Amino acid sequence: MTQTPTPAQRENPLLNILFNIVIPIFILNKGGKWFGSKEALIIALAFPIVYGIYDYIQQKKTNYISILGILNVGFTGGFALLKLEGFWFAVKEASFPILVGSFVLFSAFTKSPFVKTLFLNPQLLKMDIILASITQKNREKDFEGLLKRGTILLSLSFVLSAVLNFSLAYYIFTPIALDLPEEQRSEILNSQIAQMTQWSFIVIMIPSMLALISIMVYLFNQMKKITGLSNEELLQNT
Repeated sequence: MTQTPTPAQRENPLLNILFNIVIPIFILNKGGKWFGSKEALIIALAFPIVYGIYDYIQQKKTNYISILGILNVGFTGGFALLKLEGFWFAVKEASFPILVGSFVLFSAFTKSPFVKTLFLNPQLLKMDIILASITQKNREKDFEGLLKRGTILLSLSFVLSAVLNFSLAYYIFTPIALDLPEEQRSEILNSQIAQMTQWSFIVIMIPSMLALISIMVYLFNQMKKITGLSNEELLQNT
């Protein structure tokens, strides 16, 4: 009797963000007081690395959030170890979205544009109906072009994020006097990091989310034109 293959477990988005972003950043910010800066960086890096390996075993595919988490921790921890302040912290805040945006832009010219992974979700869209309609209408090239344009637009949203990151960080991370005691310098830097965290939601996250929503709406409306399908025919559970 032939056994039915066991389907891959569904990825938990909460654990994904927690292990790849939240916990590593918390360790970088607080772990230096407990372990030392180098040890905190190693421990912080371990979380996205281990989670990425575990998720690859479970899902049989690369976890790009883990890769981005590793890069983010590497940038943040590296700058902290080098004790760079002021302008260089602004550079660090801009470098990560630029790096991600470059990765997304590169994918636009491959067979797997990033938007394809992000947007074409079988849990959200009726992909079998959508693909059948595209094939029936002979609109494959139009659909591939749409995914490419959407991916390029998404990469530009990361450029926007980089500009906003740099501007806000340049305003907040002012130079710290070198003649201050090390403990006081650390307190000032931690205060600046806290301010960056507080303001980044309003100054960076909201515009970036609005840009992402606009791109998703554009993709959805263009998909309707290409396939000729209604909202009910495109979306799951409508």
